[in-house]
Amino acid sequence: MRLGVLDVGSNTVHLLVVDAHRGAHPTPMHSEKTVLRLAEQITKHNHLAKQGAQALVEAVQNAKVAAAALGCEELMAFATSAVREADNSSEVLRKVADATGVELTVLSGVDEARLTFLAVRRWFGWSAGQLLVLDIGGGSLEVAMGIDEEPALAESLPLGAGRISRTRFAHDPPTRSELVSTSAWLEDQLAPLARRVAKLGPPDRVVATSKTFRSLARLTGAAPSAAGPRVRRTLSQTALRQLIAFISRMEAADLAELEGVSASRAHQLAGGALVAQAAMRALSLDELEICPWALREGVILRRLDHSNGDEAAVRRGRTTGDSTRLDLGELDQAR
Repeated sequence: MRLGVLDVGSNTVHLLVVDAHRGAHPTPMHSEKTVLRLAEQITKHNHLAKQGAQALVEAVQNAKVAAAALGCEELMAFATSAVREADNSSEVLRKVADATGVELTVLSGVDEARLTFLAVRRWFGWSAGQLLVLDIGGGSLEVAMGIDEEPALAESLPLGAGRISRTRFAHDPPTRSELVSTSAWLEDQLAPLARRVAKLGPPDRVVATSKTFRSLARLTGAAPSAAGPRVRRTLSQTALRQLIAFISRMEAADLAELEGVSASRAHQLAGGALVAQAAMRALSLDELEICPWALREGVILRRLDHSNGDEAAVRRGRTTGDSTRLDLGELDQAR
């Protein structure tokens, strides 16, 4: 069956279309993004601005049309931190549903961590043992750890690449004092998490997902995306330290010219790099392995798991291109 996943993040609205069925490897068929930077359109009253809400409606409608044109039998749509944290999120969600017919499910940070962990577990398999998974988004940092498909620890902290760049840096590029003070602040923020992770014992495999980690790995010599998803890619703390010394002196416009850095995310690369470095230091990690699967794949896998192998159950009588509201109750029962 063909499924569409619509991810409304802090920076982009991303439609991923896959061919998949229960027990099989989801095959990507199409991917498209719309850059909205919703997190930057939150007002001083903590509301998503009208302009941002309208842009979201248009992006969701365009994605729905694209999903239908591509033959998707179902469209699963969710939103993360930017929408989650806006005080008018209910109003925005209602506006999107009324205008497009698409019901966006707002994922909690913990559910983001759990679903991403599921995707990483499926990618590496049981032989990976105890997994420690890190994911830096635009608004938050997710960390999960465990030996099963359901992590023993799943946490979300408001330490996303975009958030750090907006709230900690007043200059482009950031000043030396901004870099030093932000690094020290991140160390304090991550100390409680580090203690909780340490209680679970050492991980057998440490994995990172997300565009931020992929970009950082690429800039430190990892294979390009053209080499395929199964090429082993890593990011070491030593290489990251050297990279930060280089990119922290560059303006966003110049960073956007680097291979592996998109123009829409260049402005938050330095912030994301500091979060990555602080997390690796706090958790005593020398190296991370990059996983190509993350939250979107986790949503797909969870949905297929609950189809019981019955494609009709997945469709539930919906017409092609219709939206499916994610059943987070199933996630809650697993806790």
